[in-house]
Amino acid sequence: MMFAGKRLRVGIVLLLAGLSVGAGLARAQQPAVQIEVQEYAVPAGSRPHDVAPAPDGSVWYTAQRRGELGRLDPETGETRHIPLGQGSAPHGVIVGPDGAAWVTDGGLNAIVRVDADTEEVTVYPLPAGTPYANLNTATFDAEGILWFTGQSGYYGRLDPATGEIEVFPAPRGRGPYGITTTPDGDVYYASLAGNHIARIDPATGEATVLEPPTPNQGARRVWSDSRGRIWVSEWTSGNVSVYDPADESWRSWRLPGPGPRAYAVYVDENDIVWLSDFGANAFVRFDPETESFTTVPLPSPRGEVRQILGRPGEVWGAESGADKLIVLREEA
Repeated sequence: MMFAGKRLRVGIVLLLAGLSVGAGLARAQQPAVQIEVQEYAVPAGSRPHDVAPAPDGSVWYTAQRRGELGRLDPETGETRHIPLGQGSAPHGVIVGPDGAAWVTDGGLNAIVRVDADTEEVTVYPLPAGTPYANLNTATFDAEGILWFTGQSGYYGRLDPATGEIEVFPAPRGRGPYGITTTPDGDVYYASLAGNHIARIDPATGEATVLEPPTPNQGARRVWSDSRGRIWVSEWTSGNVSVYDPADESWRSWRLPGPGPRAYAVYVDENDIVWLSDFGANAFVRFDPETESFTTVPLPSPRGEVRQILGRPGEVWGAESGADKLIVLREEA
């Protein structure tokens, strides 16, 4: 099915370079950042959850409420929806080393592959007897193995070469949510209900809990920077934190505003950290070098960006509350 997607283009020059934060104190004013914001409407009722820019220029997104995988052409604004099967409720989507879209489907309790060329759908159910995992997010490691999380208290791996899936009970049970791979191939996930992050040993599948410095912080998503540091969006505390495996150290910063709710986190090719803040209905840009925040308000009310991903020069999000996709382009 083809749908026409309305494009909305808004240019914003932000003064919000405002505060460079150290130990919670404002230190200096930073230069303003100019960011172009563009929205794309998707079919009503899609409730897009995750988004994944593809090498061919298109953008995949999970149409969670419709049980479909969407594909946007940013040049025309047109979208195409691919049904994933009866009962589907796709959550996460990423582009794999094979160029295909890989989906974590909570409704099917399965991993789903959609071929980029043929759009053929292949379903990999979790092993027989596996309880409902509430599948969340996936990442590929350096060996091409797909690792995934399930909020009901599971994480697992799929070998695309054989189709074999293994599922592991998570330490401390319920909560595994966001997941990421470092440049060295290490895999970490965040546990929202468990208030921690964990490092997975790819050889054994064992997960080791790593405690953030803020209790009950609600670690929701994680992303690695180019140095292998793990950035964490903390839903309950409103912080962004970073864990450095090199010396096992932590640092934390509270997002600006009176009631931040940090949902998603993504680190771009320049090691700039991007977050979505439900409290401010905004994207938040964090520069680790200057420790400065820039807030980018969403054009749509109650946008609810639940995940961020990007490609060089572009930062994409899915506005689940507004039935839109959104892209930010930072101008020099």
